Amino acid sequence: MTSHESNRRIGELLINAQLINSEQLAHALSEQKTNPGRIGSTLIRLGYLNSDDLVNFLSVQFGVPAVNLHDFSISNEVIELVPSELVNKHLIMPINRIGSTLIIAACDPTDLSAIDDIKFITGYNVEITVASEVSIKEAIDKFYDSSSMLDDIIADFDDSELELVQGEEEPDSSFLQKETEDAPVIRLVNKIMVDAIRRGASDIHLEPYEKFFRVRYRIDGVLYEIMKPPMKLKNAILSRIKIMSELDIAERRLPQDGRIKMKLGKGKSMDMRVSVLPTLFGEKIVLRLLDQSNLQLDMTKLGLEPSMLELVDDAIHQPYGLILVTGPTGSGKTTTLYSALSELNKISDNIMTAEDPVEFNLPGINQVQVKESIGLSFAAALRSFLRQDPDIILVGEMRDLETAEISIKAALTGHLVLSTLHTNDAPSSITRMINMGVEPFLIVSSVNIIIAQRLARKVCQKCSKKEDIPARALIQSGMDPETAEHAVCLVGSGCEECNRTGYKGRIALYEVMSLNDELKTAIIDGANTMELKAMAIKNGMKSLRQSGLSKLIEGTTSFQEVLRVSARD
Repeated sequence: MTSHESNRRIGELLINAQLINSEQLAHALSEQKTNPGRIGSTLIRLGYLNSDDLVNFLSVQFGVPAVNLHDFSISNEVIELVPSELVNKHLIMPINRIGSTLIIAACDPTDLSAIDDIKFITGYNVEITVASEVSIKEAIDKFYDSSSMLDDIIADFDDSELELVQGEEEPDSSFLQKETEDAPVIRLVNKIMVDAIRRGASDIHLEPYEKFFRVRYRIDGVLYEIMKPPMKLKNAILSRIKIMSELDIAERRLPQDGRIKMKLGKGKSMDMRVSVLPTLFGEKIVLRLLDQSNLQLDMTKLGLEPSMLELVDDAIHQPYGLILVTGPTGSGKTTTLYSALSELNKISDNIMTAEDPVEFNLPGINQVQVKESIGLSFAAALRSFLRQDPDIILVGEMRDLETAEISIKAALTGHLVLSTLHTNDAPSSITRMINMGVEPFLIVSSVNIIIAQRLARKVCQKCSKKEDIPARALIQSGMDPETAEHAVCLVGSGCEECNRTGYKGRIALYEVMSLNDELKTAIIDGANTMELKAMAIKNGMKSLRQSGLSKLIEGTTSFQEVLRVSARD
């Protein structure tokens, strides 16, 4: 039976079981012409079928047990029986051996070629069980692509040679160059990068310590340990990444910065910003993954509530003035600013940005990479911008008084200026600017709006369930008592879709402070941050905590996330 015939047969059986209809099958079969694959995974990807429903259907239809691979601890003895090429080719997973019978989990129990291949290569009888495609891929990644692949790589290395790299003396750069050209190191580094992209990571951390070397991914704002490569591979792996970034592999005492661009096929590419930092036990490397295709540039989809969106929209369409976005590193400030620029990007306006670094290329916008080492600071770029007939200017960060003063003067002379500050909330931005040396009357004359933000993880919609949070705890966190009595809170229980974390994706919490006359007077009179915040909330500003509680009530995030990313008012 051909693959097409098998897909159609299973599709017709799903129709008979009333799990899909004929139109959905026709659409899925049509989709397979451009994206070949199993019919079940196509139907799941199109949203016509649930993964668990498919597994249960195949189990009943073909009389084979359904298994949850997360419940299995698979021994290395079983893994070694089936080569990685075979499990990846057929999307199968060996899970146990009983006597002369090998038990295999498959997502397609009708795949006779897989059974024949396993019988031929292993010499064992084969018993089939059925599992979801996602769980099989996760198991392959866990048991083959990490441990088994590392074992293969270790076997390819000669310990006697690697002793030179581990010595107290600085390794010779030509030796490092040779080590990094070995195929096993190249394969491992590529695997780490591709795996991070597949998991939706924003950063990769490669960290050397005294007795171990580890790799961590930051996924949805939280770091997870992925693997611990052997110490003897440490310098070869780190040097390979430095070569890919076009950095000096012989320089191990000073920080270095570079970039890697990877082509992923189908016209997609991924930029990686690389930062190398010498630590006590070697160089720590952090790669920031910059995926242009995942950049959200729609102001309406950032998480701003309608009232906040109206204020921000009004501020960015003013002909002049200063718009500040504030928050810690990794809070999504760049995305918010790029979204505003995307909204403002018209042929009639000259838009110029000074950034450190330039994270994404925005067509139609003149972007400048700040380089302090050669004198191209934010202030120097800004002075040059003002001779370039700009309409809209983005300053990556107000780091000093000189940059702040030039930005404010530009805002007061007919330019719209967007910039960022590192402060905890919107009102404290005023105090921060005054501490930098900016006169209060310049602040009230130039600032249109201040936006503070944080990123909270979204509850996985596939495994979300109700969580019983006492009303007293909700009230203590800042929720209105009447709302707390009837609030329904959700939390993720963990599933294949969210890598068992209970969270999938992130949403921004916002605090939007517009300067009205009362606030301007208070700033001139020297009011402190707490007084400004109380006044802004009285005038209708929703704090970061209140924004988080709103997302909690909507079912977007969890109570624990709100407490994690926002402080009580």
